[in-house]
Amino acid sequence: MTDIRDQEPSESNVNGVKAPDANDIKLPFADSPKRPSIGLALGGGVARGWAHIGVVQRLDELGIRPDIVAGTSVGALVGGCWVAGHLPALEEWARSLTKTRMLTYFDVMLGGSGIMGGKRLEKALRRYLPATDISQLPQKFIAVTCELATGHEIWLMDGDLAEAIQAAYALPGVFPPRAQNGRWLIDGALVNPVPVSACRALGARIVIAVGLHADAFGQGVMQRKKRFDQLAVEGEEGLEKAAKGKLTERLMMRRLFHAGQNAPGVGSVMLASFNILMDRVTRARIAGEPPDVLMTPQAGHIPLLDFDRADELIKLGRNAVDQQIRELESALSYLA
Repeated sequence: MTDIRDQEPSESNVNGVKAPDANDIKLPFADSPKRPSIGLALGGGVARGWAHIGVVQRLDELGIRPDIVAGTSVGALVGGCWVAGHLPALEEWARSLTKTRMLTYFDVMLGGSGIMGGKRLEKALRRYLPATDISQLPQKFIAVTCELATGHEIWLMDGDLAEAIQAAYALPGVFPPRAQNGRWLIDGALVNPVPVSACRALGARIVIAVGLHADAFGQGVMQRKKRFDQLAVEGEEGLEKAAKGKLTERLMMRRLFHAGQNAPGVGSVMLASFNILMDRVTRARIAGEPPDVLMTPQAGHIPLLDFDRADELIKLGRNAVDQQIRELESALSYLA
């Protein structure tokens, strides 16, 4: 068995024999029947959640198949598709998205409880994720949501997988809440952005967590400031020209997310505020319930709605795993 600490994949060893590729490395105890139970907590992060695809792919290659998967928001989407065996279909769809194609899924609502109705996305989800009962999945799966009326954290562990996923990513203001068992449910990232606690509660001895807000206020701050300042200068000029024609969904999205003369659009303000909230709540939850291994894809520079950047995000997810291989090896070795 190869120890990545002894050999670098890109270099030859002292005998002139090329070191094994990183894809061939398997961690000790990863697939041993005596290994401790492993939990994987996949956090929320809107479009940045495509990084989770790279994370779970790389874990698979390393021989790590968690016994428990808990997902919040987009983490529930990727985790649920992975456990159900439909990750390749989700990846193909994610990589196919362009800015133009994304607009076809934005069924803008006026007077509803969210900017978008979510029906088009639901149709796409059910096309790539056939009807599946969570209790029949090969591993334990939890979709973390929040009850709108009480703020209670709700764990969905049975019933239709696609319904649970939609409740888990029902971001307030963007999507309407989902009704389940007499309760209105919204995005679980509001109360538990990286659900380490759910994995622990179901008996995970080792918890691997993936957080998507680690550098949300690094490079991303300057990019957002530049974008908002530019929009403030450009103002409504483009919108006024477009308004002469039909009020299309494209125009509606511009009105929601572009700046007016004095401030960013309401959609931009809402998502930026969500970014701040997720960063602060994540810090608090991770401090109180630390995972054994924390992976943080450096995706803070990518705007929350850039779903068309799946290629880049998946690569960032894979890199995040490789950067934590030593920690993974230590956890699997010492907690076995």
